[in-house]
Amino acid sequence: MSEQEGEKSFAPTEKRKREAAKRGDVIRSREMATAASVAIGAVWLMLAGPWMLDLLAGVLHAGCTWDKAALDHFTPGQALIGALAAILLPILVLGAIVILASLVAQLGFGEGRWIGGNLAPKASRINPMSGLKRMFGPIGLIEMAKGIAKVALLGAIAWFWAEERLETFAGLGRGNLFGQLAYAWDALIALLFQLSAGLFAIALVDLPVQLVRRMLRLKMTLQELRDEAKENEGSPEKKGAIRERQRKIAAGGLVPAMKEAQFIVANPSHFAVALAYDPAKAPAPVVIAKGRDARALAMREMAPEFAVPVLSYPALARSVYFTTREKQMIREDHYVAVAAILAFVLALKRGEDRHAPDISVPVTVRFDAEGRLDPRQD
Repeated sequence: MSEQEGEKSFAPTEKRKREAAKRGDVIRSREMATAASVAIGAVWLMLAGPWMLDLLAGVLHAGCTWDKAALDHFTPGQALIGALAAILLPILVLGAIVILASLVAQLGFGEGRWIGGNLAPKASRINPMSGLKRMFGPIGLIEMAKGIAKVALLGAIAWFWAEERLETFAGLGRGNLFGQLAYAWDALIALLFQLSAGLFAIALVDLPVQLVRRMLRLKMTLQELRDEAKENEGSPEKKGAIRERQRKIAAGGLVPAMKEAQFIVANPSHFAVALAYDPAKAPAPVVIAKGRDARALAMREMAPEFAVPVLSYPALARSVYFTTREKQMIREDHYVAVAAILAFVLALKRGEDRHAPDISVPVTVRFDAEGRLDPRQD
């Protein structure tokens, strides 16, 4: 039994998953982030193609055009800086889009959490033994297999892409500059889209693996399940203290009512109604106090202290509770039942030995525990 309690063989609870996510233990897929970045980058290159082609054509034209002054004062560094400055803006925009796509992809799998602690240096990352364990352990072998599959798939995609265009590539340089740039640009975008499709396919295979690995990491022992349940529900001592505090709060203001009450009608655990009858004050019995749950419990616990009998009549207790306010006379529907109980209580106080009366509640005023009319309640 102790071995079973120490074995991590139970699925993680939602609480454990949330706590793990707060620590940064979430599903990570480099393939999905890379695929998203490549695909978004390809879309940007396709949309911004005319703008960037014009810039590249201008740079190439400037780099291939010389005059006497350029030859006399040849400054390759300045020419290179000028060329870079001309295409810097679209490159920066492309870089920003790729970084944003990568972040969104990772945050999406990480439940939208940014864990700054993951950026902090960790000794285990530079520990040679930990590195060897990662490389040659089960996880390292899985990653190696994934890497080989990734290289094989992406290499095959690149090969078929190049094979279709090999003859055209060989003829580049003999035609119109802008037309050749446009062809190369379209070919590059096609390659990026095909590579991103391959990466997405790898990611779709990798995601279930990542999910299973995370579930295995977060598995719980029987003792951990018990501890979490105890933490969620509270220890018996804590729950007892809470109940005691609730009773004290509920009992506040009940003392005058209990001094005046003649008897309490209760639904064993949820409802309690204290009643009294004084012909000089009212022509019918009056609800002195009423309560449910903690307040009802407080009334029942205080009853012996004030010599107030507690009688269990669930249907009547619910009916009076839901139809009559405190300091208000009971409804006519309850006269017969309450009169029978009152006669029984007075007989007990005179020392007579009687059985508790059988009473009935009209079907028109029968309620369930939620206050809904329910003729079936008894």
